[in-house]
Amino acid sequence: LDRSILETSIPSMINLAVVPIVNSVDTFWVGRMGDALALAGQAAANQAFFTLFFLISFLPNITAPLVAKAVGSGDQEAARDRVCESLFLCNVLGGLGMLLLVAFPKVGLSMVLPPGAPAMEYAAPYLRLRALSMIPALMSATGFAAYRGMLNTVTPLKVSLATNAMNLVLDPLTMFGSRSIGFVGAALATALSETAGGLIYLKLLLRRKLAKLSLLVKPPSWSSLLPLIQGGLAMLFRQAALNAGFVTATRRAQAMDPTGVSAAAYGIVMQIYVVGIVVHVAMQGTAAALVPAALAKSGKDEARFVADRTFIWASIVGILLSLTQLFATPFLVPVFSTLPEVQEAVKAPALIAALLHVLNGPIFAGEGIMLGLARYKALATITSMGVGIMVACLGSPLGKRLDGILLSLAAFSAFQAVAVVYEYLRIGPLSRRIKGKLIETGNEKTA
Repeated sequence: LDRSILETSIPSMINLAVVPIVNSVDTFWVGRMGDALALAGQAAANQAFFTLFFLISFLPNITAPLVAKAVGSGDQEAARDRVCESLFLCNVLGGLGMLLLVAFPKVGLSMVLPPGAPAMEYAAPYLRLRALSMIPALMSATGFAAYRGMLNTVTPLKVSLATNAMNLVLDPLTMFGSRSIGFVGAALATALSETAGGLIYLKLLLRRKLAKLSLLVKPPSWSSLLPLIQGGLAMLFRQAALNAGFVTATRRAQAMDPTGVSAAAYGIVMQIYVVGIVVHVAMQGTAAALVPAALAKSGKDEARFVADRTFIWASIVGILLSLTQLFATPFLVPVFSTLPEVQEAVKAPALIAALLHVLNGPIFAGEGIMLGLARYKALATITSMGVGIMVACLGSPLGKRLDGILLSLAAFSAFQAVAVVYEYLRIGPLSRRIKGKLIETGNEKTA
């Protein structure tokens, strides 16, 4: 089992980590320009893009456990239908999101930047180009979820390495070449590489018969959409709550000073932090795929055993990530910015961000188990309560300091960790209390 967990999670970790690492390269090139407002504008544009992206990407998150359940039951046609339904909705919703951000970038940025923010003139053109990849990025997310549902994480890794290598090559060409377009070239390079990734995934899904062109343009029936919608509404609410929390945090950082130093420092801290987060997301995805597959094949006892081992491995990964970030941050910060004032502002928040990974281990394992067991409403409730705590902290004097923003995130993470572990042990379908009650009932019947 441990081998299966590692074989599923490690390629997924590398795959997901490639994206923020390449985004870090974008930040590196922008940082070489020596303009704090350019860094602040890039951070604001990326936050606005991902706020909308993650609001829509609840669909791929639901797709993975549905595909895992269908594959575990041997129903290839059901797996294909779930993938096509997700792709159809991602294309429709992603198209609307792309049009909004391309035509009215300042509307999207108003969630992050206060009125009259100096970084707006940098952020708006960056977001307009970045938004062009909304549909391909959602297609890639669905493709990755489908392969993860089949417990194949090696193929997505190959796709990610190829497309992000393309991004690495395009960055300096679009930013500094003879026909460069300045710092917004980083956004164009990302958009082009993500478009390539979406097309590659579409071809792979068609080849594996997990997608059919006629189904991609045909609206799914209401009955087939019902499982996606039932889980999707709860996950949409959850993602909206997360977006509200992190947009509030970004807005606080952007409004701290007109020079952009605090905003630039916050962007760098989150850039480093997100590299660790995607590793946790890989563990979350592993739990979301392995637990329902074990439940479908072997029943609750095996699913519980798989979930227990996932918690253990995720906790170990969290500790290792924390130690790695603590060690690497002093060396990474000068790479992102040459400005001494930005480097100094990063120190305390980066320390807090590194320690958060210890909590993130069990958080993401528990969330993955809840996703795999379709505990969408419970997960949305836990997340919303945690975000409420975070926003309350941001509204206090803590929200007026950069390290206070990270402490607000720590309060959110602490609540999440306690809540998901309690849900697993005492409330959820794999809880020990439910198992104990079943044993007691069986003994009474035998007596």
